[in-house]
Amino acid sequence: MTRSILVVLLFAAAGCDNGSVPERSPAAVTVAGSDIAIDFDEHLHSRVVASVGGEEVVMGRFSASEYVIVGGGAVSDFAYEGHEVTSVADDVGAGEQHRLTGVADDLRKEVSVTVYEEFPAMATYQVTYVNEGQDSVAIGGWVNNHYAVHAPEAEGDSFWSYQSGSYSSRPDWVLSVNAGFSQDNFMGMNAPDYGGGTPVSVIWHRQAGLAVGHLELVPKQVSLPVEMEGSREAEIRVRYDRPVTLAPGDSLQTFRTFVNVHTGDYFTALQEYRKMMIARGIVFPETHEDAYEPQWCAWGYERDFTMDQVYGTLPKVEDLHYHWVVLDDGWQTNVGDWALNPEKYPQGDSDMIAFVDKVHAEGFRSKLWWAPMAMHPESSIYETNPEYLLLDADGEPVDISWWNAHYMCPAYKPAQDYTNRLVDTIIGKWGYEGLKIDGQHLNAAPPCYNPAHNHAYPEESSEAVPAYFRGIYETATAHEPDALIEICPCGTAYAFHTMPFMTQGVASDPTSSWQVRHKGKTLKALMGTSTPYFGDHVELTSSGVDFASQVGIGAVIGTKFTWPEGAKEGSSVELTPERDKKWEKWSRIYAETRLPEGTYRGELYDIGFDRPEAHAIEKDGRMYFAFYTDQRQGSEYDEPVPYEGTIEIRGLGTGSYVIRDYENDSVLDTVTGPVATIETAFAGHLLVVAEPAN
Repeated sequence: MTRSILVVLLFAAAGCDNGSVPERSPAAVTVAGSDIAIDFDEHLHSRVVASVGGEEVVMGRFSASEYVIVGGGAVSDFAYEGHEVTSVADDVGAGEQHRLTGVADDLRKEVSVTVYEEFPAMATYQVTYVNEGQDSVAIGGWVNNHYAVHAPEAEGDSFWSYQSGSYSSRPDWVLSVNAGFSQDNFMGMNAPDYGGGTPVSVIWHRQAGLAVGHLELVPKQVSLPVEMEGSREAEIRVRYDRPVTLAPGDSLQTFRTFVNVHTGDYFTALQEYRKMMIARGIVFPETHEDAYEPQWCAWGYERDFTMDQVYGTLPKVEDLHYHWVVLDDGWQTNVGDWALNPEKYPQGDSDMIAFVDKVHAEGFRSKLWWAPMAMHPESSIYETNPEYLLLDADGEPVDISWWNAHYMCPAYKPAQDYTNRLVDTIIGKWGYEGLKIDGQHLNAAPPCYNPAHNHAYPEESSEAVPAYFRGIYETATAHEPDALIEICPCGTAYAFHTMPFMTQGVASDPTSSWQVRHKGKTLKALMGTSTPYFGDHVELTSSGVDFASQVGIGAVIGTKFTWPEGAKEGSSVELTPERDKKWEKWSRIYAETRLPEGTYRGELYDIGFDRPEAHAIEKDGRMYFAFYTDQRQGSEYDEPVPYEGTIEIRGLGTGSYVIRDYENDSVLDTVTGPVATIETAFAGHLLVVAEPAN
């Protein structure tokens, strides 16, 4: 047979202890693409093998990889019975599908594994369990793609990972993994108003990495745990905990899941997931030029802002060349009605229209803050339309913190229509060209048990969140084709299924400069390498002035300064004369480089293992590089960390290049590609550009 699949009918099991390096030993069946191989043993346990530079990297020992939970325990040993191979050609493309079958008492398992030509490092899965016995079987849940991953080194960080769960503590998305680590990454609600995420978990060591996740076209309430008990082996899997009873003859089919292997960090794994989801029908919007323009937000004045303060700041906003003016929380009477505050807009609509006209007349574009899908108990809409509410299993509303509100059910058509009418007002009537959609609750919704909604199943509410945002996006762009739709889910790990209905992701209330940078890398993998990722207010960086962590990674810069000094009593974000000079400097640098419009080359550096931390962007025949020394998870900013030594310049052509520090406009060296090294010393960050010497 001349095919890319190797089938070895040798029945043997292999394993390794927690301290030895796994070796490739015979398997019952091997399914392989050019960059990935899956070995199955006689129990239908499996292991993953990556191809790295023509060499095999065995990612770990054989382990129970696809199984069900019965009576609180795993039914994981299925005696291998057979294997069939067929060619496939579907929406994803051409490939080969393997069906492996096995039995465990009265349960029959069929594992369908497909490797597509366009995805040589990915294998997609769907597993079916059939009750062939005479009695019903109560299944508590299922697990797919459960792998043991072995660390080749015992010293330092064993693994790094991309963690996709959302938690009220707002943790980093990129974390080191060492002995004792455990995170469940549940894609449902991990707090009343914190949940959802991108359904992919990634773990990698210095040689290779492995990613797992699901490929369904709507959110599913799976978990994607990453755990490490000992010093050398971590585990990763896809778990779904919904109970089901199989009567005799009934079957259970899992979601479509996948495993992907890669080198470097998690960036290429997320790119492959995005590519696969696009092949499966996900469509991303085109990006317009204005999405790359810097933003000033009035949130520095917070909710008690006055319109005089906002108007008074506009001259400085213009001086610093910020293009978007964002009116933040405080313009409304309450969360839910979204009526204009009469103390700020005594003439109602005409006052708001006059403000937008003024912003436009000054040469800016306008964006309005909004927190949809929330209803305050004292709002009129709460009183007149309580049927909009999302109710939990006890029939109670679900709390949304910060605004002391409750969830509106995103799957309920009248609630969707009400939301879209508000967009008609903001964009169509008041004249705004953008929306800053804000709130941690926007990333997901709890299951809804409101009897008025006639849900087929409670999870319809969580699965409908993308459709809810599609209505907002389509309504806004019907009025303003270039409408800038920013969704800021406040510290949560972005929900991928919502991304097609926004034009701008954001650092989303970062707790450090490190979050600004790794969130940027994540969103450029998931939304495209030239996505206009917004770095959020620079005042939220570790030092409060770290524009370098925005500019260097290709983020749109933003700020919430108040001006002139004393414009808001007690403000910590006043634009003092000293800060004014810094803001002017970085506005100029951003205008000269406009790096978000370039191609982010996230595959060139490993954000976990490479030191110093490095990022690269290709633009206009040049390569831009950013190096950082403050990669400290959960740490507070004190002083810039110094670095002295060698840095590696990757991704060059074969010619000569001048390496210039573009922040300080000084030449550092002349080098020859494709990979070069220079000796340097800096503190905190170094931003350089490699320009062809001729």
